Amino acid sequence: MKKFLYIMLAGSLLASCSDEKEIVGWDIDDPEAIDYPEDYYAGGKLGTTSVTASTAYKQPTLAVENANMVTAFNEGEYLFEKDFNTNTSGAFMGLGPVYVRPGCLYCHPGYGHGARQSTYKADLHRNGYLLVVYDKKTDAYIRSVAGMPQTGAVKPFKAPIDENQIKIDWLSYTDEWGNKFDDGESYSLTYPEVSIPAAAFYAPVVVQRDGKDVEIAAADVANEIGVRLESTIGIYGTGLIDAIDDEEITKQWAAESPYVTLNPAMWDQTSNTWKSYYSNSLQGDGTKYVRRFTYAMSRGPVLDAAGANAIWNITNVTRPDRRYHYLDLAGKYYAEKSSSDPDVQAGFSEYINRVDPQKKHAEWHTDDVKSNIYNYLTSKSLDAEMTQEQYKNLMIWHRGLAVPAARNTTTADFKAGKELFSQIGCAQCHRPSWTTGKDEIHDPNLLFGNDDMPRYPNQKIWPYTDMVQHRLFMKNDLRTGWCRTTPLWGRGLAKKCGSGTERLHDCRARNVIEAIMWHGCSKEGGKSDAYDSVKKFRSLTKQQRDQVVYFIESV
Repeated sequence: MKKFLYIMLAGSLLASCSDEKEIVGWDIDDPEAIDYPEDYYAGGKLGTTSVTASTAYKQPTLAVENANMVTAFNEGEYLFEKDFNTNTSGAFMGLGPVYVRPGCLYCHPGYGHGARQSTYKADLHRNGYLLVVYDKKTDAYIRSVAGMPQTGAVKPFKAPIDENQIKIDWLSYTDEWGNKFDDGESYSLTYPEVSIPAAAFYAPVVVQRDGKDVEIAAADVANEIGVRLESTIGIYGTGLIDAIDDEEITKQWAAESPYVTLNPAMWDQTSNTWKSYYSNSLQGDGTKYVRRFTYAMSRGPVLDAAGANAIWNITNVTRPDRRYHYLDLAGKYYAEKSSSDPDVQAGFSEYINRVDPQKKHAEWHTDDVKSNIYNYLTSKSLDAEMTQEQYKNLMIWHRGLAVPAARNTTTADFKAGKELFSQIGCAQCHRPSWTTGKDEIHDPNLLFGNDDMPRYPNQKIWPYTDMVQHRLFMKNDLRTGWCRTTPLWGRGLAKKCGSGTERLHDCRARNVIEAIMWHGCSKEGGKSDAYDSVKKFRSLTKQQRDQVVYFIESV
């Protein structure tokens, strides 16, 4: 196959080009190259790209080439990069009736991490934030909006939350050390405070308590309903994480269980076994899988994880296995409000005649407009707007994204930083390496098998995560306080790739130093799982701290 080929050899960039646009970088085993250490190959031999330029996050793996899936990969990439619209035909039709974003690149600039924001807008590029709206008394999501609440809508429908009323304030935080190292170097820490007034919610605000849905009075919304921000992470290398055997992740949780408190919702520390598995009984057969994706570890295999869901629920574009709208968690409150809204009623006939001109769904075209709206919004038999082949290509692309090779691995500062990273305990949670298994394809939706996806058997990979949830006890922490250790690989290229350079779940850390120091929080109820490591980091010299940062930015 003809291709651009970029190879980093001893600091030199050699290139050959032809008529195809993709930049790959698969020939990392060139015998003339430097004998790089094994952690140079962040994604193993099948999953690493040597491209470290601005397109580093966009490269296909060698496994994609080996499986003859480059064309499918490119077509999947096309779906990722373009906006969906309200057309009723074409590759990008079907946006709405409500949506989180019109397309994927809004949340994943440069294919990476979302960027820090001071306002919340659905059509703002680089806004990777998802709203987390929850009941402060139970920590559970509220029932009257979706788990990822929408702030966009297609006329005549109205957004479940009016984004113009969402307020994000960045507040200063001073840690127990006064935001200063003993040698005088200072740093600053900030965190977001997010508020959504009762008037911003389209439907009544409803929570579930003691098994019953309870409506919260408008005057009580500010006190009883909490809001947090969670930003997207990079999507490169996701297929390699997927290739780790469930049994290996289980072993890691079991190994940490005697030494650290684990999320009781996930793990039973008395029996040292899983308490919660991921399963899909709606499209699948309910097979149980170990949880591994998202901060909350809400997902199992990648073929039913964040990306597989996002192409449906972020845009509300239906597909053959998802022939229903993504609305509120209860499945009725938005529909009830919309069906009684005079503005929606006035515009629904024009809307539905465009969506269903042949009137294949008679229940949307009766003389009772209120019932028509409700039936349409709650339908389980919508026409598919994305084809099965399009979805398959998107998942080939998703599972086929390579990890950039580590940089600077032969330098003295990298080696020193790596040693210090381990010595002060960072590697206990940011476990450096894993070895993938046979990489048998697991799809909870029961759509794809081994021949349908690129695969990464028996690869030693370097994501720097233990795949375990920990607590940092940060101010305005995650909804539950429990967060899966985020992989570090490739993040040092964020600025070059046009991705968000900030770190941590809500982009509160503007650089690596801030991210490290946020790991050192303590408050009534406990200390961060990384507290001791942060104290050790503080004891390092300025040069040593810089070496740790250099290492983290290089992996």
